[in-house]
Amino acid sequence: MKLVTFEVNSSIGPLRRMGAMVEDKVVDLQTAYKLYLREARGVRRAPELASAIIPTEMLAFIENGPVALEAAGQALDHVGTPGYPMEIGGEKAVHRAGDVRLRAPIPRPVSLRDTLNFEVHLKNAMKALNRAVPKLWYELPTFYRTTHTNVAGPEDPILWPSYTEQLDYELEFACCIGKEGKSIPRDSVSDYIFGYTIFNDISARDILAKEMGLGVGPAKGKNFENANIMGPCLVTADEIDADNVRMVARINGEVWSEGNSKDMHFKFAELIEYLSKDEPIYPGEFIASGTVGFGCCMELGKWIKPGDVVELEVKGIGVLRNTVVGKT
Repeated sequence: MKLVTFEVNSSIGPLRRMGAMVEDKVVDLQTAYKLYLREARGVRRAPELASAIIPTEMLAFIENGPVALEAAGQALDHVGTPGYPMEIGGEKAVHRAGDVRLRAPIPRPVSLRDTLNFEVHLKNAMKALNRAVPKLWYELPTFYRTTHTNVAGPEDPILWPSYTEQLDYELEFACCIGKEGKSIPRDSVSDYIFGYTIFNDISARDILAKEMGLGVGPAKGKNFENANIMGPCLVTADEIDADNVRMVARINGEVWSEGNSKDMHFKFAELIEYLSKDEPIYPGEFIASGTVGFGCCMELGKWIKPGDVVELEVKGIGVLRNTVVGKT
């Protein structure tokens, strides 16, 4: 299931909802479930029951667990059936994709951790900084927490900060936690992953290079408006083999980067086992794969500029498209 957060115009302004992408349409899952309960199950108080089981916000939907997913599946199985109504109480169950605006799946995640997890990318980064690859990297997963209060989505602008001369994209994808847990063994991790989305970790590369010399981790090199971009959807875990997906970055239609998740040094199961040691994880937390080898401008020796269209594609998820704008 390809789940999305979207905005649709109404008489009182844009309304934010959650739904599912089905070919060239977006199904409003709460509205579709109201119709299912009323038409297929004869439930008189269908709107109240549907609102409780399938909220309009993605995070609340994930927190409702398997019950919400089952309900969403029932709604999708029935919507569009011949003779089946397409709206209830003035709410449309199905929208054309071109009539809605997709947002980040969860615009304000509970948290966002990024990892350094592809050996080729690390070697290239260390070479640029005139450093050697630490032996400990091969033994210990490394990560940092980044801004999670302002996650951009599809078609949102990549905003050029006033303080950098080298803006960079990074080709990644991320898993979304769907269940609370602590000290999770790797062979049980699949029970805790809700789904996956594409992640573009925008970096002010020249500033980041200076900050990393301080020995504490990224600061303003990765923390600014629209620096973290996710989308276009959140694909449920049952539809993706996260250990073997092709990843591509295109700039103005030209392929700049290619990679595959099979080259992750630590798979998501190992990352979550490590991250959850003696620390709870919660629904709505995201853990990113890290950047693939040659998955950013720094490694390629060429740079994005204002006006460039950046497209990240991950097989099974889709394409995350954003345009670079000039300095803020």
